[in-house]
Amino acid sequence: VGCVLKLLLFGLKQCQPAPHQDIDCKPLSLWDPQGQFYPIKRKMWNLVCEDDWKTPLTTSLFFVGVLFGSFVSGQLSDRFGRKNILFATMAVQTGFSFLQIFSINWEMFTVLFVIVGMGQISNYVVAFILGTEILGKSVRIIFSTLGVCTFFAIGYMVLPLFAYFIRDWRMLLLALTVPGVLCVPLWWFIPESPRWLISQRRFREAEDIIQKAAKMNKIAAPAVIFDPVELQELNSLKQQKVFILDLFRTWNIATITIMSLLLWMLTSVGYFALSLNVPNLHGDAYLNCFLSALIEVPAYITAWLLLRTLPRRYIIAGVLFWGGGVLLLIQLVPADYYFLSIGLVMLGKFGITSAFSMLYVFTAELYPTLVRNMAVGITSTASRVGSITAPYFVYLGAYYRLLPYIVMGSLTVLIGIVTLFFPESFGVTLPETLEEMQKVKGFRCGKKSRVSMEREENPKVLITAF
Repeated sequence: VGCVLKLLLFGLKQCQPAPHQDIDCKPLSLWDPQGQFYPIKRKMWNLVCEDDWKTPLTTSLFFVGVLFGSFVSGQLSDRFGRKNILFATMAVQTGFSFLQIFSINWEMFTVLFVIVGMGQISNYVVAFILGTEILGKSVRIIFSTLGVCTFFAIGYMVLPLFAYFIRDWRMLLLALTVPGVLCVPLWWFIPESPRWLISQRRFREAEDIIQKAAKMNKIAAPAVIFDPVELQELNSLKQQKVFILDLFRTWNIATITIMSLLLWMLTSVGYFALSLNVPNLHGDAYLNCFLSALIEVPAYITAWLLLRTLPRRYIIAGVLFWGGGVLLLIQLVPADYYFLSIGLVMLGKFGITSAFSMLYVFTAELYPTLVRNMAVGITSTASRVGSITAPYFVYLGAYYRLLPYIVMGSLTVLIGIVTLFFPESFGVTLPETLEEMQKVKGFRCGKKSRVSMEREENPKVLITAF
């Protein structure tokens, strides 16, 4: 989104002089001497100079739509089904992206862009939930880590390829809506989540899906799939209710929650700000955008390998130190060595992306079962707040070219230090109650409860811990 938006919609720079040049504010048609963005000369809305504030605002409003979509997607899919909401939100994203082609002004484009953001995150979240509920345990871990993240990076890499060959932004949006139309036939191949059907007491439909899956995998399904007694117990467990205030019940829990919110928010700022700032780098903007996507693949693989064998807080802090440290080094690079600067930016994104991909697992392991989903949901919401503010970190470059990297690097190193104070979750028994949560490092730990000591004899590790 950031690359396409800035490449073809708002031009190469945000009303700031190119290096070693003094450029006065002038019509947008004079801002592209190399012809990289020739379609914008006649068709855009001169969003430079006194109107350059609209550039980061447009991106921020897109992420406001993402934030709202994150809230409603889970509730809608719980009520109407994973499959129905998946294709409905895909239709929203595709339809309103198509309507953007006919935008006659910035205001119309931005309103439609907010709705696109709502649809985009909704079908992403629902597809993730549907996949984890349908797939078996052996495949679920790969799907939820390398599968989702890697294909996200592949889609990211395809964007600058489309933008390179389709320079007119309206035709580019049209091309980007085609994949949504091509997904329509998948309706007849993707099943509804059996778990959701069971929660709605639609046992016959769930059993049919399970029987079909067993037949495709050449596995003999058991004679009795649903035990009425177990279903009754499951329904009784769902009556338990938790509240947001439970995440702040004690000083220790509140400290962990506040640190988690900061960790998610600042990591999100670093990731999205670096992604959005790529077109402002020296050199070919399309190639830089492709490299920014390509670096995510080894970042995800590295994160997966590290999570399998090493303590969480140390590896997350380590990659954050790496990412923030190399960003701070950019200010020491001479202006003529822009290839080195680009390399440092990519290395910085490698570290921050690796950290970002570990946060779901780390947060899920910190909190007990009763509030785990709520904790992950609230902290991931903090990341949406970070993404909303990220465009304004990029906008700092209008005042000083290196200021975004100095601020992002400093904040990333700072949150890396904070990460060291988290309790360690690797190889540790998952807490079942709030009282069993581990103590924050640096605080005096009380005596272990009898329940905690008994559970240490029979440890249980979260399946997402790889």
